[in-house]
Amino acid sequence: MGCEKSNFIYFLELNVIIKYKCIKFLNFATLHTFPMGFKEHKQLKLSAVSQEILSYWEEASIFEKSITSREGQTPFVFYEGPPSANGMPGIHHVMARAIKDIFCRYKTQKGFQVKRKAGWDTHGLPVELGVEKELGITKDAIGKTISIEAYNEACKNAVMRYTDVWNRLTKEMGYWVDIEDPYVTYKSKYIESVWWLLKQIYNKELLYKGYTIQPYSPKAGTGLSSHELNQPGTYQNVTDTTITAQFQTIKESLPSTLQAETDLYILAWTTTPWTLPSNTALTVGKKINYVVVETYNQYTHLPIRVLLAQALVGKQFSGKYLAVESKEELLAYSANEKKIPYLITNEILGDDLVGILYEQLWEDAPLPLTNPQDAFRVISGDFVTIEDGTGIVHTAPTFGADDAQVAKEATPPIPPLLVLDQNGNEEPLVTLEGKFHDILGDLGGKYVKNEYYRDGTAPERSVDVEIAIRLKEENRAFKVEKYVHSYPNCWRTDKPILYYPLDSWFVKVSSERERMVELNKQINWKPKSTGEGRFGNWLANANDWNLSRSRFWGIPLPIWRTEDGQETVLIGSMEELCQEIEKAIAAGIMTENPFADFEVGNMSEENYDLIDLHKNTVDKINLCSPSGKPMNRESDLIDVWFDSGSMPYAQWHYPFENKEKIDSNEAFPADYIAEGVDQTRGWFYTLHAIGTLVFDSVAYKNVVSNGLVLDKSGQKMSKRLGNAADPFKTLETYGPDATRWYMISNANPWDNLKFDLDGIAEVSRKFFGTLQNTYAFFSLYANIDSFTYKEEAIPLLKRNEMDQWILSELNKLIETVDYAYSDYEPTRATRAISEFVQEILSNWYVRLSRRRFWKGEYQEDKISAYQTLFECLLTISKLMAPVAPFYADRLYLDLCDATGFGAELSVHLTDFPLADKNTRNTKMEERMEKARTIASLALSLRKKEQIKVRQPLQKIMIPVRNIAEKEAIQAVEELILSEINVKELELLDDASDVLVKEIKPNFKTLGPRFGKKMRFVLAAIQKLDESQLKYLEAEEEIELLIEGEKITLSNADVEIQSKDIEGWLVANNNGITVALDIQLNEKLVEEGVARELINRIQNLRKDAGFEVTDKIILYLTPHNSLNAALNNNLEYIKTETLTQKIYIQDKVDQGVFIEFDEVSTSILIKQY
Repeated sequence: MGCEKSNFIYFLELNVIIKYKCIKFLNFATLHTFPMGFKEHKQLKLSAVSQEILSYWEEASIFEKSITSREGQTPFVFYEGPPSANGMPGIHHVMARAIKDIFCRYKTQKGFQVKRKAGWDTHGLPVELGVEKELGITKDAIGKTISIEAYNEACKNAVMRYTDVWNRLTKEMGYWVDIEDPYVTYKSKYIESVWWLLKQIYNKELLYKGYTIQPYSPKAGTGLSSHELNQPGTYQNVTDTTITAQFQTIKESLPSTLQAETDLYILAWTTTPWTLPSNTALTVGKKINYVVVETYNQYTHLPIRVLLAQALVGKQFSGKYLAVESKEELLAYSANEKKIPYLITNEILGDDLVGILYEQLWEDAPLPLTNPQDAFRVISGDFVTIEDGTGIVHTAPTFGADDAQVAKEATPPIPPLLVLDQNGNEEPLVTLEGKFHDILGDLGGKYVKNEYYRDGTAPERSVDVEIAIRLKEENRAFKVEKYVHSYPNCWRTDKPILYYPLDSWFVKVSSERERMVELNKQINWKPKSTGEGRFGNWLANANDWNLSRSRFWGIPLPIWRTEDGQETVLIGSMEELCQEIEKAIAAGIMTENPFADFEVGNMSEENYDLIDLHKNTVDKINLCSPSGKPMNRESDLIDVWFDSGSMPYAQWHYPFENKEKIDSNEAFPADYIAEGVDQTRGWFYTLHAIGTLVFDSVAYKNVVSNGLVLDKSGQKMSKRLGNAADPFKTLETYGPDATRWYMISNANPWDNLKFDLDGIAEVSRKFFGTLQNTYAFFSLYANIDSFTYKEEAIPLLKRNEMDQWILSELNKLIETVDYAYSDYEPTRATRAISEFVQEILSNWYVRLSRRRFWKGEYQEDKISAYQTLFECLLTISKLMAPVAPFYADRLYLDLCDATGFGAELSVHLTDFPLADKNTRNTKMEERMEKARTIASLALSLRKKEQIKVRQPLQKIMIPVRNIAEKEAIQAVEELILSEINVKELELLDDASDVLVKEIKPNFKTLGPRFGKKMRFVLAAIQKLDESQLKYLEAEEEIELLIEGEKITLSNADVEIQSKDIEGWLVANNNGITVALDIQLNEKLVEEGVARELINRIQNLRKDAGFEVTDKIILYLTPHNSLNAALNNNLEYIKTETLTQKIYIQDKVDQGVFIEFDEVSTSILIKQY
């Protein structure tokens, strides 16, 4: 609450550090047995605390003990989403790993056994692209200038390059996970389990091969799945050249109503001009109305007739075009005129256009290889709209899923435009590299996207521009313009993708879509909106999963087929593979078994290290089909997302080992997982898909989908922008505890975090600084009084009321924090702890109880204060432990080493505190809350008038609404007066004669309720008299008659305030009004001077290094205001400063000159 010394313990005015025999840090077990006083710390350096505690954890094997100590208890299953160690960790990994760590630590404290296995994601595009860059090669070189075996070995070495760095981050940030025995996705055991899972899907007839249009990344050289294409940031706004092309119709094929001497062109708009040479159809909507428009081509100025949707004429003929109503006006046009006339002449339904033939647009392009007579005609499709373009879709079956489908469904089908490569294989006009086929003349060999060229080598004109220029010259372009639209990029190369015909293996997710949606309802998503919205909607529309990847470093598809594709064998284990190899040897297809040294059934690591199941090995294996034909392996790899989605089972080498972990639900499904929001269409999805398809089960029960870590301006962090924070420097500077606490308390995990180093510094200062000051205050006086909690605990009802109150608040906090953690709401937990430590414990309890610690004999009241504060600090160490693991343990050990409390060697081995309902006293909490509110209001009024807290005031008045409120305030009257430094408190049962109230409407609540009637409501509110306002305050609602209709007005609908009165200041909050008398008399001024003098003396004691108990002699020079204050407050000054004698002298040698208010004097203190 707004105190002048908010969040700081008053003992700092004394700040006397008692020198005790130094206690060495290590060997805490011994310290538990032999209490030696509370360890005192000269300063708080959180990074040093973390290093000390980390050393202790490793020496005492605390992480291991956190698992073994819970042996036999209910398991809490956590899955680690595996990172790839071929890149360096960033600050966002600290955030992500903190979120994972918090709930594992919490559940351990709640009595669960929490095993957590680390893992490494070792396959996929990130690794391959990095290796290619290092080697200075492209995908085409693999298998030619470098062998696949050598390439894969390079990938294997690269992928674990930064494991030491990742492990260092893991340790230094306090993320507890088993890094000594991680699962590694390139290991043969892991691969075998993946193969087994795929076989289960195959056996359920959910795996098939299809030739379809798929997202394809030319720069990565592989197809992509739909969930990869929907990763955050994949779709980007780009500016492309667009063309509305003119397709010249063949007159003989036109309906009679459209035939004329002038050629008719069909207009079709495209944002991908590079696909125009592959056009083989134009698609219209059957029920769309189309029109013929006579006009002139804006580039050639030749007269033309064009066909387009009636609804889109206005868009296509905007700007330089002008509608005319007669042929004469049209014919009067000349090329030098600014406006081009156009005239609508015919209307026709889309259904009547089907079957029209047109000339092939791109003259250099070949005809389709098959059924060319069926190409270049108008067909219909349901997907055609009149939202943009011309209402006619340029259709290239080789480069669009809709295009391919509508072409296939046409009668007869529209053939795709394919050509033969050098090996006689059919392929589109664009190669897998993203280049035009050489057959296209001037376009041949050019990339269809400038982004595919190496940096600095792209031509000034893209092929889209080249195509536009040529079509303009040939009178085949109606309009060319730049257009901003959203286009997908490859999630790893950040280069544009193409939609390309690929021969791929698919998981038939669509057939299990409903079951996946149903199982998703069992998952607790944080936030819920992600599970129901982003993820739920994705599942409801899930496409079949393209598993095939045309790469080299990954898990090979374990599928062997005959050349004709009629026979297929899918291998699900090493035992099956070895059996099939022996059959192939017997049939003469193979001469030897490459796995001859492998012993089937031997599950030792040494045995599995004898084999390599990657592409360079398994591609050499040819099997024998049931009919005796040779079978080659399908050359593709498995989508790397299938690797990571298999980890619940493959990490245990299931089902070949550890069957009970999955079958008996010991390690499946996960109780908890957490990753970034981007994983809703990545790891979260693949886990869920495999769990559903293979086990008909959820793979996880609770999931936190965390947001992005942005810079303080809300921009994405990157090295290029120079706004990325180094995680190691951050941890070294501020310590992991402050970093974690800042990240978690600043924003909910699922919200984006605007990361600011100043925010960590603030958390370190305000929260950890306040907590450490509280401990330092406690340890200082506990050591003076030799308190070690050797006495019996004083019963609650025998303790001081302040002690009872803080323990009630403490148990309220336990309940709040426990519920927040259990509901996966760590932000709520940290904010509640911070509020308690800073405002309730430090700024209220300790500050108002400080005299009980430094004054008086070591009797029951002082012991009660020590015990209470000790219990608060010990409990806080346990509550904060999941988020701030190092400092929490430091605090716990400091408390327990001095008292022998706690048999556990670490706070992380303790049980989480249980809220004691018998300790709660809600009436006392309410009373104290009123006291805090009143104090806050009074102190804010002091601040407003710049009246120091040390300056006593005479009186405060508080209107009360009822007897209960009056009694509640009377119970804390003495405390309020002491806190705000006021002499007298008057409670007013009827303040109408003293305070004048005013009322303001709350438009946020009233507006939505009353809408157009709002003006009548406002008028009625302004007419409320004093008695009605008093009634509304007391009863919290009142009925009003508005335009003959009764309405209920509540406290939330209005704000009732009291106006200032002469000589008084008035403030309101939470239904409480205070009026503070700010007039000063001579006696009050003198006492204020005395209090200021005491403050200056205490500061001098601190600077001189006096101990708390040292008595002093005081010398000072005279001053009129000071003399009067001394005379009238002498004993008070002497008692507060432990002054035995005071000498007032005209000159004080070596005195310190001080000034405050209107007083100036020199002061010298000496030890008595």
